[in-house]
Amino acid sequence: MKRNIGPVNALYPSLTTIVGAVVDGKENFLAVAHVGIMNHGQPQYLSFGINKAHHTGKGILEHQEFSVCIPGEELVVQTDYVGLVSGRNTDKSQVFELFHGELAFAPLIKACPVCMECRLARVVDFETHDVFIGEIVATHAEESVLRDDGKVDIGRVRPLLFDMSSVKYWSLGAEVAPCWEVGKQMKTTRRGQAVEE
Repeated sequence: MKRNIGPVNALYPSLTTIVGAVVDGKENFLAVAHVGIMNHGQPQYLSFGINKAHHTGKGILEHQEFSVCIPGEELVVQTDYVGLVSGRNTDKSQVFELFHGELAFAPLIKACPVCMECRLARVVDFETHDVFIGEIVATHAEESVLRDDGKVDIGRVRPLLFDMSSVKYWSLGAEVAPCWEVGKQMKTTRRGQAVEE
């Protein structure tokens, strides 16, 4: 029997990312796990929500550009660190070795296997948080995490997953089944029955 635990957000675990921006002339980074995929069309958009008090938001609003990098498990210490300290009183520009792509104000992290450059598309304004929606301008991936077809292999990335309930980082488990494929067996067994699509 299920128990009602109130209006608890139970969508965890979520992908841990490092959002980068330029604030007051310095590269700044923030660990963010409240991220979302907005669409699968072109252009592609992603979103993330951060508290209005975060220093990084200032740079995103000023320059209309930011980066979203996906750290692997080996970067757990640095990832947690940039989420613990504020760029208001800590210079985080030297935490990572950086590179730049097409956008001047979207600093990218060399040690992260996947990084995306984004241009700010819009901001959804909540009382305590801003949800930034960005258009993905370019995605940079290490050759070592790419499959033969050029797509990112999430198993090779070894991303960090964040869980609010346990307040811990988790790792990705083994694949379970192929998407848009495994369910076909149920369609086959239910043929002839009235099934709502």
